[in-house]
Amino acid sequence: MKHQVKPLLLLSLMFLMVGSLFCMNDILLPSLVTHFKLSYIEASMIQFTFYLTYIIFPIPIAWMIHHYGYKISLLVAVVTCSLGCVFFVPAKIFDSYPLVLVAIFIISTGITIINVAANPFASLLGDPEGAHQRINFVQVFSRIGYAITPLLATALIYDKVGQIRYHFPYLLLAITLLATAILMYFSHLPSMKPEDDEPFTLKGILKEGMSYKHLFYGVFAMFFYMGAEACTAGFFIPYLKTVLHFNDAQSASYLTLYYFFTAVMGIAAVFILKYIKAHKLVGIYAVGMAIFFFVCIFFNTGFNELVLAGSGLFLSIMFPTLFSLAIEDIGAFTGKGSALLNFAIIGGSVFPPIQGMIADKHGVQISYVVPFFCLIMIAIYAFFLTKESFKNEVKSEINMVSDQQITSSI
Repeated sequence: MKHQVKPLLLLSLMFLMVGSLFCMNDILLPSLVTHFKLSYIEASMIQFTFYLTYIIFPIPIAWMIHHYGYKISLLVAVVTCSLGCVFFVPAKIFDSYPLVLVAIFIISTGITIINVAANPFASLLGDPEGAHQRINFVQVFSRIGYAITPLLATALIYDKVGQIRYHFPYLLLAITLLATAILMYFSHLPSMKPEDDEPFTLKGILKEGMSYKHLFYGVFAMFFYMGAEACTAGFFIPYLKTVLHFNDAQSASYLTLYYFFTAVMGIAAVFILKYIKAHKLVGIYAVGMAIFFFVCIFFNTGFNELVLAGSGLFLSIMFPTLFSLAIEDIGAFTGKGSALLNFAIIGGSVFPPIQGMIADKHGVQISYVVPFFCLIMIAIYAFFLTKESFKNEVKSEINMVSDQQITSSI
């Protein structure tokens, strides 16, 4: 058993939808700033609401997976996402920003279930040594979803006279998600469950999780990664519109390019990981992306839009690789470890309001110091705090002890 292809393809379809839903936040934010006349910190409540579910639901979701298995949990997730999309209709009818946030919260609940269940599920669909590649493979489709959404969604949101129909793309997504749910229901997706039979309590999971040092640090790395991703994408269009004075269509085209770069490099990373160790690749990419942000913050090169879009090359592999690095070799604790990692996605809720406050006071360009800081923290984790780093540290200590013993015997 190397890879189970059919279940992986179904997971890939699911992540294609997830990518589109994530990207819709980035299109929605500048649209609603205009429609509801919001400040940046008010608009950042889109990101705050979207990622808030990751602090509320991971443990209940882990319990659901434990009792009902991965297939049922993923089916519930897709239906929940569809219901959230439908909820945009009353939000539009009453033209209510709070109702928009409720719809986003429902969608995010479904996506949280997918992230808690699908990543460890993908890691189990084949030999353990191929887990990094499998998770990266299904996540590539998330990046493809990101890449195809901006131009299409922008065209759907703005009609010919400039009216904002922010609900319209979500109706199309609701139909697609329901079709995906029907396909899943009649599929032969394996009804697998986590191996661990111990009861679920937050205190117990935290206590056991602390025994896996690399998982513990991986949670913090994921926290900063989600901050970097949410801030980068959420303020991408505002950066182009306010700093470079692009219009909506131009901004959407460069956001598409940004996500195109993440998709292409994500596909390439599946093969690169055969030759470069995962933690080193994450560290190199984090440093590269930080350099690109440094340029966008402090310089006006004449091609800042390409530098900002090019940062997507480095973002591509981080989520799936950080995820697989953190749950590496934790055995029956994989399901609970996944829940802990999904707590860390709250970083996407914490950092955008901070960036929003900076943007309101000092401008969007300077506000990119927030994701810049997050990437520095990811680089520190990748180079010094992964399981591989600890292995090398132990080897160095063993070699040092051996050298001392040889010296003393001489």
